[in-house]
Amino acid sequence: MRAEMRKKKRILLRVIGISLLLVLIGAGVYGFSVYKSLTKAVDTMHQPIDRQKSEKRPEQVTLTRKQPFSILMLGVDERKGDSGRSDTMIVLTVNPNLNTVKMLSIPRDTRTDIIGKGKEDKINHAYAFGGVDMSVKTVENFLNIPIDYYMKINMEGFRDIVDAVGGVNVTNDINFNYDGNHFPKGQLTLNGQEALDFSRMRHDDPRGDFGRQLRQREIIQAVLDKGASFTSLTKYNAIFTALSSNVKTNLLFDEMVDIQKNYKEASKNIEQLAIEGKGTMMDGIYYLIISDEEKAKVQNELRTHLELAK
Repeated sequence: MRAEMRKKKRILLRVIGISLLLVLIGAGVYGFSVYKSLTKAVDTMHQPIDRQKSEKRPEQVTLTRKQPFSILMLGVDERKGDSGRSDTMIVLTVNPNLNTVKMLSIPRDTRTDIIGKGKEDKINHAYAFGGVDMSVKTVENFLNIPIDYYMKINMEGFRDIVDAVGGVNVTNDINFNYDGNHFPKGQLTLNGQEALDFSRMRHDDPRGDFGRQLRQREIIQAVLDKGASFTSLTKYNAIFTALSSNVKTNLLFDEMVDIQKNYKEASKNIEQLAIEGKGTMMDGIYYLIISDEEKAKVQNELRTHLELAK
């Protein structure tokens, strides 16, 4: 009975961003006390945005009908006295009919229209200007797709999540120093602060922001793997506390259950997309300029995956 209960509650959508939330809070749930802590954490994390549905979608997506959906993950640096910027922006589209997930990292320096601000700027500035709502609208406009759900992770508090699962193991592909820490090539075991520093470095990486995005995704995957292990379940209170303090989403608990039930097979087929641009200086500020052709190519691929008309 207990094994069956764990099986029913296990959330298997192992997708970057979605998985950070779902696997950690859903894997191996057992016993009333754990379930109660879980639902309390999800209630704390829930933060709706001020609109009923996206202007890019005729009808609001319904997960019980197994419709393709999208989610925007925002990794935000929020420090005292600073509203923060979304230095990590990852868009996921999930199609249960094709059983596939497409994942696109949007470079933070991408120049685009900031919806609601009336100007062009770096896409990650949308969060500083108008929070999650402006970020969602700006990404929707940039990619010409609806953003059905979002997940915001406070990267400053992300170290608490790493520490809550007892640290993480990663594979580092370049040798570098950052903020007093040395990260040699090879297998590394990192605590929360080290993981945060590991994910932040970009200036000494020849790949720039792309290299940092790779490290951020590796840290999230490592947290996922560690959080889903049996040993971490003994620390569920610390994990739930860290998540509820540092993660916000408009997903409801019932919608998470629907994802587990209707979309879990899609997680086995994840395709990473890339959007390419040309770096340029404008008034002394660096921007990444995406051509209309490149933007249209990515837009069409995502719209097709969401089964929307082009």
